[in-house]
Amino acid sequence: MDIMLINRIATRKNQFFRILILFLLQYYVQISLISVDASTNVHIVYMGEKKCEDPITITKSHHKVLSTLLGSKEAAKRSILYSYKHGFSGFAARLTETQAKNIAEFPGVLQVIPNRIVKLHTTRSWEFIGLNYHSSKNSLTESNMGEGTIIGVIDSGVWPESESFSDKGMGPIPSHWKGICQKGQKFNSSNCNKKLIGARWFIKGLVDMIKRPINATEDDEFISPRDAVGHGTHTASTAAGYFVDKANYEGLAAGSARGGAPLAHLAIYKVCWDGFGCADADILKAFDKAIHDGVDILSLSLGGDIPLFSYTDQRDSIAIGSFHATSRGITVVCSAGNDGPTSQTIVNTAPWIITVGATTIDRAFPTAITLGNQRTLWGQSMDTGRDNRGFTGLTYSERVALDSTDDSAKYCEPGTLNGTLASGKIILCFSKSDSVDIVNTSLTVAEAGGVGLILAQFHNDGLSSCFSISCVKVDYEVGTEILSYIRTARSPIAKLSFPKSEIGKWVSPQVASFSSRGPSSICPAVLKPDVAAPGVDILAAVRPFGRKHLNSYALLSGTSMACPHVAGIAALIKSVHQGWSPAAIRSALVTTGDSNSKLFFSFLGRKSISIYNTNDETAASQNGTDGMNIFAGGFNSQGSKSI
Repeated sequence: MDIMLINRIATRKNQFFRILILFLLQYYVQISLISVDASTNVHIVYMGEKKCEDPITITKSHHKVLSTLLGSKEAAKRSILYSYKHGFSGFAARLTETQAKNIAEFPGVLQVIPNRIVKLHTTRSWEFIGLNYHSSKNSLTESNMGEGTIIGVIDSGVWPESESFSDKGMGPIPSHWKGICQKGQKFNSSNCNKKLIGARWFIKGLVDMIKRPINATEDDEFISPRDAVGHGTHTASTAAGYFVDKANYEGLAAGSARGGAPLAHLAIYKVCWDGFGCADADILKAFDKAIHDGVDILSLSLGGDIPLFSYTDQRDSIAIGSFHATSRGITVVCSAGNDGPTSQTIVNTAPWIITVGATTIDRAFPTAITLGNQRTLWGQSMDTGRDNRGFTGLTYSERVALDSTDDSAKYCEPGTLNGTLASGKIILCFSKSDSVDIVNTSLTVAEAGGVGLILAQFHNDGLSSCFSISCVKVDYEVGTEILSYIRTARSPIAKLSFPKSEIGKWVSPQVASFSSRGPSSICPAVLKPDVAAPGVDILAAVRPFGRKHLNSYALLSGTSMACPHVAGIAALIKSVHQGWSPAAIRSALVTTGDSNSKLFFSFLGRKSISIYNTNDETAASQNGTDGMNIFAGGFNSQGSKSI
C-alpha cells in the first residue's frame, strides 16, 4: 500500500479519536453540571403576612406555588417539609439552586432563604435580683407568680420528670391554649400536666442538612420533645420552674430552686439536637406553632454568628419568626451570645426582640489550695465528689513535658505530658488565652496519670466540672505564686480542699466575660443588649447525669441562662397587665435604670424587681453603645474588671 495513503488513514484516525474524546469530555461536563444542579437542599420560601386566616387554604396555596415550579402536585408533596400557616405565610422545601432562584421571582415570594444551623448559647439568682417569694410585698407575690401566663421555650426539649415541672399548686390550663403534647420516643401525653401543658419537636430541616436520619442510640438523642442535652430543661426551669426544696449541685448552691414565674405554664418546642444544632426551617416552624398555640412569652437561648444579616435581607429566621410573634402580642426574649468580651459580637439584635446579656451574681465557690509551706491560696472549683488525698506531689507542667523543647507543654496541650513524671501528682498549667477549656485540660492531665489540676487562666466567668480529676481555677497572680513555690521547694506538695458556697462577698453585678458585647454590628443606633440578667453558675434542672443519675440539677453559665430570667419577669408583668403589648413590657424593663446599674420597675406601684439596664446613661459608657463598658464600675474599654 502506498505509504502516503497509510499516513493519511492514520491521520484521519487520530482526528477521529480526538473528536471523540472532546465529545465525551463535553458530555461528562454537562452530566456533571446537571448532577450538581440536581442536588437539592432545604430552602425557606418566605411570603410575609398571611393573606387569609384559614390554614388549609394557605397550605393549598403553598402547594400550588410549588407545583407550578416543579410541574406536578406529586413532586410538590415530595419536596415540601413544612407549611408556615399560622403566624405568617411561607414554606420549607427541597429545591435545587436553579429552582430556588426561579421561585424567588414568583409573585408573592419576598425572600428565598437557605436553611442554616444556629447554636445554643450555653436558686440564688432570683433572690439576688429582688424576687424573694418569702416576702409578702414584692412583684413575685403580688403578680401571683405569673399565674395564667404561658411561656414558650424554643430550645433542646425538656426532661418532664424533673421536680421543677410538677403541677402541684398550679391553676387550670388557660382557655386560650390550643397546643398539644406531641408523642415521640420515651415521651407521650402523660408527660404533660398543668405546668408542662404542651410539647412539640421539629427535626425535618436538620435531617435534610446532615443528609442522614438521627440515630437515637448512636447519637444519644430522643426523637421526641425529651431533652438529651439538658440545656432546654435548664432554661425552662429557670423561667418557670416550680418550687423544689434542697436543690443543689453535689452540695453546692443548696437551697430552694424555682423559676422567675413559678405559677406560669410552660410550652416546649424542641428544635435543637445534641451535637447537631438547630436548623432555621425547624425554628421557623416552632415560631409558627407557638403563635398558633397561644403562648404569651417566647424564650430563645440560641442564635447565629456574625456577620449578621440585614433586617431587610430577611434571612434571619429568629428575626422573622420573632417579628410575626411580636406583631401578635407575644413578647420574644433572646440571648445575646457568648462571644465576649470582644465588642460588636452581639447577635439577635432586631429592635422588636428583648436581647439579654449575662452578669455575675454575688455567689462564688472558693476552694483552698494549701501549699507545703503552709501558705493557703484561693481559687474556684465545682468538684466536690473527688477523694480527699491530703497533701500530694505538686509540679509544673513544663517539668513533666514529653519534650523539654516543646513550649506547648506549659499549656497542657494534648499529648505533651510525660506519664511517668506526671503520675500521681497535681499539675499546674497556664492557659495562654481565655478560650482554653479546663475540662479538656483536665483530660490531658488525667491521661498522663495526674490526680489534680490547677489551671491559671485569663479571667473567664463561669465554672465547669472536671469529672475525671479535681480541678481548681486560679488567676495568673495566684498561679505565679504557686509556680514560685514549686521552683524554690525541694519537694513541692499541695492539698486541694473541697469548694464551698459563699454569697454576698463579691462585687456584683459585673458583666460576664463571655457575654457578647455591643454595639450591634448591623445597626449601632439600636442599643443592644437591652438588659442583662444573671447568667454565671446558675442552678437549674437538667437531664439526670452522673453515677446512678442522681444529679438532676446543675450549675451552667451563658447568656442562655440569662435569657429565661428576663422571660420569667416578662411573664410576671403580663400576668398583672394582660393588655400590655410587647413594646410596653420591653419599655418597663429597659427605661428605669438607676445609678447603681440596677433596673427597678414599679408596675405594681413600688420599686420591686431589679435587673440591669445596659442602656441607661448612668450605667453605660459615654456613647451608650460600648458593650465593653456596660456598667459603671464594671468593664473598662480594655475589657478588664474595674475593682
